[in-house]
Amino acid sequence: MIFRQLFDSVSGTYTYLLASRHGGEAVIIDPVLEKVDRYIQLVDELDLKLVKAVDTHLHADHITGLGALRDRTHCVTVMGEHSKVDVVSMRLADGDKLTIEGVALDALYTPGHTDDSYSFVMRDRVFTGDTLLIRGTGRTDFQNGDPRAQYDSIFNRLLRLPDETMIFPAHDYKGETVSTIAEEKAFNPRLQVTSVDQYVELMSNLKLPNPKMMDVAVPANMRVGLAQEEIARHGWAMSAAEAMSFIAMALNGRPGVTLVDLREPNEREKHGVIPGSLHAPYADLAANVRPGGILHELARATGNRIVFYCAFGERSAMAVRAAQDAGLASACHIQGGIAAWKDAAGPLVRQ
Repeated sequence: MIFRQLFDSVSGTYTYLLASRHGGEAVIIDPVLEKVDRYIQLVDELDLKLVKAVDTHLHADHITGLGALRDRTHCVTVMGEHSKVDVVSMRLADGDKLTIEGVALDALYTPGHTDDSYSFVMRDRVFTGDTLLIRGTGRTDFQNGDPRAQYDSIFNRLLRLPDETMIFPAHDYKGETVSTIAEEKAFNPRLQVTSVDQYVELMSNLKLPNPKMMDVAVPANMRVGLAQEEIARHGWAMSAAEAMSFIAMALNGRPGVTLVDLREPNEREKHGVIPGSLHAPYADLAANVRPGGILHELARATGNRIVFYCAFGERSAMAVRAAQDAGLASACHIQGGIAAWKDAAGPLVRQ
């Protein structure tokens, strides 16, 4: 496995790059905006394709690199389902798997530092975000932090992982790079408590100053979504209600659209699919929309308008841009994705 731990000295942030092999797919965890050029350089040097970029939570001490990486690499942006960020491509729930070629991470909801904090577990390691640090724990005094919830996340979830599990946090300010569950049980001073009440008292009396970047970073990180309004201004978007009208016409014998679901199989299984849609995963988009690709040739042969959709509209907005560049001038997407479709009471079927 390819594994790189990268450090931003300004914010004390660790960023992690993982892939199963050279030439394969890669995922990056907790990227920092100012380091995006370095990440992309490293991805190129290692002959990787960045396909997913993940934030463990809404960061208050730096601006995330999710949006810049998405715009420059067309990767899928990922956060937990509790995040209030405007748009990310994919949201994971507790117990979901984050997968790329040869690598799978289990999403573990670990609130307390913030109410949207997630950890990600592999076979021998866990990426703990700011929930569990090396010889410390994340503060709980802003962004809906809750020391009781953090106690539960740490003692009843993370510390129940095997003792040899390596811990890779999102931050460190003392030069530590890795620990283990066993080490933190034994030596983390904040974990040497005998009750949740004692932990709450400890965390409630830290009296730490707010992060210097907090007033800038939090609003910026809330707005990382692709500007779907720009796609709409080009006439490349339709609302969920408009899409329902097109589907009704097609069902009445007036074909004219081909709905294309860009989501991954586990998303389709969990949330359902729009009736009559084709499945063409976002990962295969470039091959599918170029001349000779299945979607390009389908549109040419039938004259149908290709209408993309995904979970929240971000992947489908990027797909429209790619399709337009490939000559599919009528391609558009459902703005807001399946989330908007559900809000409009659109029909869904289970695969």
